[in-house]
Formats: sequence, C-alpha cells, structure tokens
Amino acid sequence: MSQFTPMIQQYLRVKADYLDAFLFFRLGDFYEMFFEDAIKASQELEITLTSRDGGAEEKIPMCGVPYHSASGYIEQLIQKGYKVAICEQTEDPKQAKGVVKREVVQLITPGTVMEGKGLIDKENNYIMSISFFKESLYGIAYTDLTTGESRATLLNSSEELLNEIATLGSKELVVDHDFDKGVIKRIQTLYNAVISFEDNDEFNLSFQTLVDELHNDELKRTAQRLLQYLTKTQKRSLDHLQPFSTYELARYMKIDYYSKRNLELTESIRGKNHKGTLLWLLDETATAMGGRLLKQWIDRPLMSKMDINKRLDLVEILKDSYFIRQELREMLKGVYDLERLTGRVAFGNANARDFIQLKKSLLQIPNIIDLTQQLKHEHAKEIGDKLDPCKDLTDLLEESIIDNPPLSVKEGGIIKDGFHDELDRYKDARRNGKQWIAELEKEEREKTGIRSLKIGYNRIFGYYIEVTRANVHLLKDERYERKQTLANSERYITPELKEKEALILQAEEKSIELEYELFLKIREFVKTYIKRIQQTAKLISELDVYQGFATLSESRHYTRPLFNSNRLLHLEEGRHPVVEKVMDSQEYVPNDCAMDESREMLLITGPNMSGKSTYMRQIALISIMAQIGCFVPAKHADIPIFDQIFTRIGAADDLISGQSTFMVEMLEAKNAIMNATDQSLILFDEIGRGTSTYDGMALAQAIIEYIHDHIGAKTLFSTHYHELTVLEDKLAQLKNIHVSAMEQNGKLVFLHKVKNGATDKSYGIHVAELAELPKELILRANEILSELENTNNIQKKVEASQKDENSNLSEQLAFFEQPVVEDQKMKKSYQKVIDKVLSINILELNPMQAMNILYEIQKDLK
Repeated sequence: MSQFTPMIQQYLRVKADYLDAFLFFRLGDFYEMFFEDAIKASQELEITLTSRDGGAEEKIPMCGVPYHSASGYIEQLIQKGYKVAICEQTEDPKQAKGVVKREVVQLITPGTVMEGKGLIDKENNYIMSISFFKESLYGIAYTDLTTGESRATLLNSSEELLNEIATLGSKELVVDHDFDKGVIKRIQTLYNAVISFEDNDEFNLSFQTLVDELHNDELKRTAQRLLQYLTKTQKRSLDHLQPFSTYELARYMKIDYYSKRNLELTESIRGKNHKGTLLWLLDETATAMGGRLLKQWIDRPLMSKMDINKRLDLVEILKDSYFIRQELREMLKGVYDLERLTGRVAFGNANARDFIQLKKSLLQIPNIIDLTQQLKHEHAKEIGDKLDPCKDLTDLLEESIIDNPPLSVKEGGIIKDGFHDELDRYKDARRNGKQWIAELEKEEREKTGIRSLKIGYNRIFGYYIEVTRANVHLLKDERYERKQTLANSERYITPELKEKEALILQAEEKSIELEYELFLKIREFVKTYIKRIQQTAKLISELDVYQGFATLSESRHYTRPLFNSNRLLHLEEGRHPVVEKVMDSQEYVPNDCAMDESREMLLITGPNMSGKSTYMRQIALISIMAQIGCFVPAKHADIPIFDQIFTRIGAADDLISGQSTFMVEMLEAKNAIMNATDQSLILFDEIGRGTSTYDGMALAQAIIEYIHDHIGAKTLFSTHYHELTVLEDKLAQLKNIHVSAMEQNGKLVFLHKVKNGATDKSYGIHVAELAELPKELILRANEILSELENTNNIQKKVEASQKDENSNLSEQLAFFEQPVVEDQKMKKSYQKVIDKVLSINILELNPMQAMNILYEIQKDLK
C-alpha cells in the first residue's frame, strides 16, 4: 500500500470490503473507478478509459461518471447483474485534515434496487435468503424492498427450492459461505440470479417486530440472515418492511416451473414476454399494485373451495354491477403505486412529486369506500371498512406542498405560501427585493438617459448594472463603482444595489434552507403513516384484481365455475382463453370435455395442427382460472379442485444443462409420474416421439398403463401412435377421442372439433402441403407413402397367411406327437422338426428350395 498516494490507499481500503462490486468513489463532481473496476466498467458502460498517477511507477487505470448523471450508469450495471457500492465524502473538505473521509453509504444490488427502468411496475423485485438445515429441509425468506412485502416458508427438497426461485423470479439470493455449492451451481445454471453471502443469522432486537409471526426457529434464522444483509448493505431506515408472514405450499395448487413454461402462464416460450400469456389475458387491473397481486394469484391458485368461492362471489357481484364497476375503475386509475411510494419515503429518497401522488391517491379512498358499500356484499363491505383515507395526512400534504413541485428537494419552490410564517417572510423579501431591482433599473435609466442600461445577476458576481461601452461616457454619477469589464460593456455596482443584494441573497438562501428542513419534517410525518398506507394498498390491489376479473368476464362472456368432489370434470363449449383473444374477430370452435370415475384418461389422436395441444392446454387454463377465483371461458364448467398440474407439451431442449429434447421429455414425464396424485391433472403431448418408433411407442404405452393402474390422475394424452388406441379395450378408465379433420378437393380442412373415438390417419403430408413445401417434394412424399403402405399391407397378409399355415401345421404335428409322449428322446426329435417347420417363411421360397427343405424334413422324420 505504501507505494500509493494517500487517496489511492483510502480507495483500496474501502474496496477491500466490496470486492464483488464496482466501487463508485466520489471525487468532487465525479464518481471515479480505478484498477480492474475501471477497465471492466469502461467496457460495460462504453466510457473512456484513462489513467492517473497514483504514486506507483505505472499509472493507474481510471474512468468516471458525473455524479449528477450516475443513476443511469448504475442502472446499466445492475441490469447486467453487477453490484455497485456508492462511496461518498462524509466530512466537509474545508475542515478536513489530509484526505477527506469517505465511506460507502449504500450497496446497490439487483435485489435492492429502489427506482429506475429496471423496476417493472406490475412485477415484484424479490431478494431471497436461503438456509439449509437437515435432511433436505430448506428455509426461505424473501422481501420486495420496493414494497416492503415479506414472506417465509420451509421447503422439503432442492426441487421445491428451485421451483420457488423460478416462481418468485428472485433477482438475488443470500446464503452463507457453507451453503451447498452443487445447489448454487444448479441455481446459476437455471436462473439469472446474483448470489450474495451473509453468515450472520443471529437475533437482533431491532428485528423483533418483523419476525414475531415466525414461530419456527429455522424460519426466524433465515429471515434474520436476510435482515442482517439488508441492514449492512443499505445503511438506512427499513421502516417500511412488513412483518414476515408464513405460507404453506400445500394450501396452493402446485405447478412446477416446466408446466408454467409449457402453459405460458406469465411468460411466453418464444418471446419471453407477457404477450400471449394467461397474465396478459387476465390483466385488466388499473393499478400497478393490482397487477403485481394478479401475478401472485396466477402463480398460486387456491385449494380451498371456500376461499375460491369467496373470490368468485365478489367477482360475480361486480360483473353484475356495471355502473358501480366502471366508476370504481375510474377511481382506481387515480391511485398511484402506494406500496412503492411508501418504500421511497422510508428509504429517504421520496421527493415532493411523490407526495403529490400520495395525496391524489388517498383522496380517491373515500369515493372507493362509498362504492364498496353500494355493492351490498359482505366481503366488499369488509374491504371498504378497512380502507383508510388517512385524512390528517392528506390535509397536511394539501396545505404544505404546491401542486406541481420541482424534482429537486434542495432548490426551493416546494412549500405553499401560508404554510410557515418565517418562510413566508423570506419569500416576501425575495419577491420585494426583485421588485425593488426592477424599479431601480427604471430609475437609473431615467437618471442617466441610457435606455439600454440593465441590471443583471450571476452566481459569481451577484447583482450588477451593465452599460454598453458606447454609453459609458454618459455615466457622471460617482456612485457607480466598476465591478467587471467585458468586451462590449462595463458592469458596475452602487451602494444601494450592494445593500439590497445582501438582503435578497440572504432571504433566498435562508428560504431554500428552510424549505428543505420543512420538507424533511413532512417526510418524517409521512413515515408515521406507512403501515396504514400499506394496509390500504393491499386492499386496493385486491379490489383491483376483482374488478379486473369482472370486466374481463363480462366482455369475453365467461361463466362462473362450479366445483365438485366426485371427480367429475364437465366442460360445455370450453375455449382456450388466450387463443380466443388472439383470434379476435375469427370464430373460435368451442369443445366439450367429459371425464368422471369411469373416464379418467383421454387418449387424443388427430392430425398435426388440428388443435390437440390447444384442447389440452385449455383444460389446464380453465382449471387454473377457476382456482384463482376468475370466471372461465365455457358455457358451463363443473370441475374438481386439482392439487397439481403437470404438463409435457412441445419440443424443447436444455443445451445449458447438456440435455437433449428427449431427455427433457423424459425428465418432465418422470416429474409427473413421481409426484402426481389421484387429485392431479396430467397433460402429455406426443410422449416418446423423440426416439425410435418402437421405443417411443413402448414408452408411451407403459406410461399410460402406469398412470392408469398406479396413479389414477385425470390425464389427457395426445399421440400419433394410432396403435395405442387399442388400449381402450384393455384399460377400463381410458377412452379414445380425436380432433376431426376432413379432405375436401384433395385439401385438408381442420374442423377443430373434438369427438369420441379414434382417428386412423395422421394427414402429415397434407400439413406439409399447408406449410407450402415444394410441390415436387409433396408428390414424391405421396409416392413413398403409397409404397410403404403397400409393402406394409403385403407384409400383414404374409404374416396372417403364415400364422394360419403354422397354426394348421402345429395341429397336424400335435396329432403325431401324442403316441410318443412317454419317449422323451423321440419327443425332442419331433419338437426339432416342428420348430424347423415353424421357422420357414413359405412365401419367400422358390420351388427348388421348398423341395429341398421338404426332403430334409422327411429324412428327419424317418
């Protein structure tokens, strides 16, 4: 260290504690980076890499960004998965002896971002801590620092852990240094999450209220690890964090990561965005808070029939109350993101515009309360009774903050006139002073006769009287004292102007200081309302999701689902909700689905593109929609409550993990087979097609039989292996259905209608023709198909004929076998002849070969 200058030594000491982060080191008006940080940051941010003398023989690499525009650069690094430590000057340079003292005031990470484009309004930004205890027992605790929402639970396997990480989309995971490196590697392979380390999980008295609801020691330790990490890295108030609440996965329908991806619940497979997903379809929310809650509901459908119906009751009454619902939507549109507003208040980075948004939002609450009472529904009334307009707070904000304040809170122009007497006096002094300046300018023009004379101001020289050089000779008054000479003019000061300048500037400086002090006091007052605002925000988001469901259900003609406990799944004219919306004006063909205890499995056949996968997906999506409390796209729906949904739909590989399409297919099948119960729903699409025909067919049949005999789950199994349709005669609870199509003028027409029974044709070449493959290729494919079909028919006839011949021969030889039963040696000889005869394919022999074989048999018999 001694080879470097004191400032570089200071940098290295601070950097030693933040080796996994970029250190933004404040020097004057810039954040500077040195050494490896500088080299890497210059590449990632595309900024100039320079160097400076640091005391060593070689110059030190350096790059920097202006502090006033640093937020954009920080955001770029965070979005790329990096961390940024902000190191500020913590003492006045004028009073410092030697190097100015500097400290890291905040570590910004992907899981602790509080603002910026990286935050999506309708998505949570979770940071999660994970603890491993024993026998595959994991504890997780997570929070969204922007909203304060905090939850915790115990998981029983690494698979459950990986699924929760995927469900929550956690951007950052906090573990101790002893955490299983194999699990960390799997997490990093599968998910784009930053791994951070914190070993301290000890109890801290300041965390008491946050962990009070956790009655399990493992969960308390896990939550405390997260809180220790947040306290160390954020170095500021976390008053907005809500107490950790527990949840049990058993209360919700389980949908593993692969099934969520296959069903495109919240993210499309191709574009990795919301369009074309169930979330995209269902999102009729008017607030960011409602949008986030909707995603949480989709991720965790309910298992309690009572809780589901409680949601459906309110959706139904809102659906039937058109005018109230429309008015409610308009009110909700005026509500800003209360959860993230309170987060910024607690964090200390809320500005005056945030307070205006808070005030406008709270002013909507009384009207919303009135609308909930008009619904005359118990749950709606319960929500309305708990909504809190925080009137004292809105009154204060109305009296104190101007309606259109500036972004900065340190340059004045925030507080209304009449709010504070002393501030009003300073404001008057500023206004009167400037009026006096305007009058002085007019007087001086008249006295001197210089019409171009003007009084100006700048921060360096203060107020001045400016006269053009051509008019300087007209100044006869000795009061004018030269202050500055310019190329075309001279600037002067007079005793009167100097005296007034001091009064004006003093009033302006004190006014700005006092406004900032008052703003901080208002912010502290708002902090005392955080818990009340958060409670109101929760209720508003819930109400928002209900009205969104009601709006969607009415506009798309959805019906309320019924639930039964006798394993009946009855859908009349069901539709795939997303496909129906995408088709828009085109007519969607609805389909029925009937399954009961005698019809647990449906084997679906039909041509490619006919709609088999769509039909299967719509069953799953209707079930999920019903269990989150939304009406469903069907004329009538009577369904069981499913505990899990498993899907294997579409071809996909996992190149990162080195797994082929077929391996992924088998792993997803295994996941369903090992975890499904008789209360589950399984969707398997084209199982076995990733390998040879006979292998695939054998696996498909074995899987069907295993599910039928050992699991008993409701299962939809689509296949191109028409040979499997004979299973209907062997398996009591399996029925064949098919998606119909027809040939018309040599062209294939998809009817998209599901009917009972099996299909006997795949129409693969017709589909290729629809895809507009070259005509020559299509013609050749038809020729080859005819050849293969003819060969196959001949082979079948040969096999049938051979079977008949062998049967007759066996009967005849059996006649001769009877007399020699007791002679074992003779019996073996006869058996040898019989085996030889049975092995012959008669139709493949020419006459000479046949005669030779007959001669040998005769010889053997003699």
